[in-house]
Amino acid sequence: MTFVMICLGNWTAPFHSGDSLVKRPSLTPMSRALQLSNHPFRFLLYLEWGLLAVALMSLLDVPPPPVGRHGPPPGWEHSPLIAVVPLILFGLMGLYLPLGKLPRLGHTLGQILLTLITSATVFNDGRIIPAVYLVLVIRGCLMYGLAGRVMLAGAAFVLFVAGLQVRLRSLSAISRRLPPGAQNRLQGLIMGFQLNFIVLFGLSLLLVVLLINALLTERQSQQQLQQVNQELRRSAQEIEKLAMDQERSRIAREIHDALGHSLTALNIQLESALKLWDKDPSRAQQFLSEAKRLGSQSLQDVRQSVAALRQDPLAGRTLENAIAQLLKSLQTDSANSLTVTQDIQLSRPLPANFNLVLYRIVQEGLTNIIKHANARHIHLQLVSSAAVATLTLEDDGKGFNPDQARTGFGLQSMRDRAEATGGTFTISSPTAIGKGFQRGTRLQVSLPLPRAAQD
Repeated sequence: MTFVMICLGNWTAPFHSGDSLVKRPSLTPMSRALQLSNHPFRFLLYLEWGLLAVALMSLLDVPPPPVGRHGPPPGWEHSPLIAVVPLILFGLMGLYLPLGKLPRLGHTLGQILLTLITSATVFNDGRIIPAVYLVLVIRGCLMYGLAGRVMLAGAAFVLFVAGLQVRLRSLSAISRRLPPGAQNRLQGLIMGFQLNFIVLFGLSLLLVVLLINALLTERQSQQQLQQVNQELRRSAQEIEKLAMDQERSRIAREIHDALGHSLTALNIQLESALKLWDKDPSRAQQFLSEAKRLGSQSLQDVRQSVAALRQDPLAGRTLENAIAQLLKSLQTDSANSLTVTQDIQLSRPLPANFNLVLYRIVQEGLTNIIKHANARHIHLQLVSSAAVATLTLEDDGKGFNPDQARTGFGLQSMRDRAEATGGTFTISSPTAIGKGFQRGTRLQVSLPLPRAAQD
């Protein structure tokens, strides 16, 4: 029996780690045990109590004196009532089933010991208590993995068959006193009884193991399903939060790009009006009127952006016309001499979302040039091939260090817009760039066109 328990400990550890009972949230590392409060299958506990009640009633039923025994009745030391004490202790052990490796081995050994004591106390009466072995297997199925359940059921079967053989052997000894014909008939009855009892008990053990294994598998599937549902709910919440963050970022970009450009142009108009207020009041009045128009436009842009209603700032215009109008208004609004050149060569119309991305990047890039670069010349180039659209925006301003300007929302907004469509955003400054500019900044955006646009 010690060898069997060692095998249980060695063979069931891997299976026990995957047991659904160990994963129950109510079982903390400090109290890994099945008790009355957290028992996963209450009906199995009630079934144990019913089987133990049957065993107890069979013990309390005082049998007649054994066949062939004469003399006074046995004393208290042979009374079946002595078996009640270990049977009660065996029943109480079912209220606490440890799941740790060493505690469960000790617990199982204790149950087997009490089972053997109970069987030994009623040995002289020829009693057989199969219910105790069934309870032992039921508890073992809850404590061990699949391999441990099978081994414990096999051990219970061997113990039961061994006890049955010992008890039937005494009947065989009695049958030798009978005539040969009666002896043969009695031996046949004993053999038939033995075979039927062994088969019936073996099928009962098999049924118990299969039933509990199915219950545990179903419970584990339910727990896994609950975990998957929880993960799906968490994923849905994360996706919802991400969508909200993206929508906030989109609205923030809309406000920054549209309102930033309008306010920059408004500031230029006001500065020009202040410079010309004394020298040329009539022209200063024109700048103030334009500033008033830009202020109204800015207010309208704020309302549209906050309400997230401005989905198409191009307002039905082509990308070429929208950029050309943007450059023209920029050159007109500037009080200083600003030269703006453009080279737009699109082989075919771009998707609507690409038009919006390129327009917003151009708008924000021009706003940054006016606010920070002090440039005299600006050159914009937009070309497309079958697979990619490339935007290049250059100026001859004072330039800046891109590595030290990563916290600005404008640059990050342009980068986010480009990367959202699978494109790239690069900026370099200062450098000797094209169009004869010996200093300044170059902004370049490359957007890969989708297959539909390529076709």
